[in-house]
Amino acid sequence: MTAVTTLTARALLLDMDSTLVNSEAVVERCWRRWAAEQGLDADEVMTVVHGRQGWATMAALLPDRPMERNVADNRRMLAQETSDMDGVVPVPGAPAFMAALARLPHALVTSADIALSDARMGAAGLPMPAVRITAESVSASKPDPEGFLKGAAELGFAPEDCLVFEDSEAGIEAGRAAGMRVLGVGDRAAALAPTAHVRDLTRVRVEARADGVIALHLTD
Repeated sequence: MTAVTTLTARALLLDMDSTLVNSEAVVERCWRRWAAEQGLDADEVMTVVHGRQGWATMAALLPDRPMERNVADNRRMLAQETSDMDGVVPVPGAPAFMAALARLPHALVTSADIALSDARMGAAGLPMPAVRITAESVSASKPDPEGFLKGAAELGFAPEDCLVFEDSEAGIEAGRAAGMRVLGVGDRAAALAPTAHVRDLTRVRVEARADGVIALHLTD
C-alpha cells in the first residue's frame, strides 16, 4: 500500500533549478569550465554550486579572491547560462504541478537573475509565477533567508504559513532560517533532512481547500 503524507500551507515558495526545472546539464558545463580555468577540482566545485548565486559560490571556493573578480565572473557565467538551454527540461511532474497552482498563492524564489529565470522557465514550458524573487531582489544569496522572507511578504503571508520547495543544501538552510517548513525535491535533498521529501513533482498532489489552505498529498 502506498504511504501518503499530507502537508498544509497557505502559500508556496518555489525554488527553480532542480526543483521545477532540470538545468543540471547546463550547470555542469558552465561550472566545470570555470573550475578548469581556476585550476580547481571540478567534482569538489559541483558540491558547492547548487542553490547559491554564482558570486557566493566563488567566494566560498576562493575566499581570498577579490569580490570584484567574483562579480565579473558571475556576470560572464550568467550570460553563458542564459544562452545555453541545451538539455533544460521540466522536472517530472512540474507542468501539472504548476497548473494546479495557477490560482493559489505561490512565488518563485531563485538565485538566478531575471533573464536566466525567464530563459529556463520558458525552455521548460512552465508558467512564470506572478510573484518572483530573483538575484536582483536581494542583497544576500541563499543560504541567507532574505529571498524566502521577501517572497512571503510579497504574497502577504507569515513565514510559518509558507512551505518552501527546494533541492539544495543552501536552499533548505535558507528556508529553515526563514522559519518555514521545507519540502525537499530530488535525490540531493533526501540527505538534507527537510520536513518531508519527494523524488519529483509527480509525487505531489495539490488540493485547494475552501478555507484557503493548500493541502499537499505526498507519495513515496
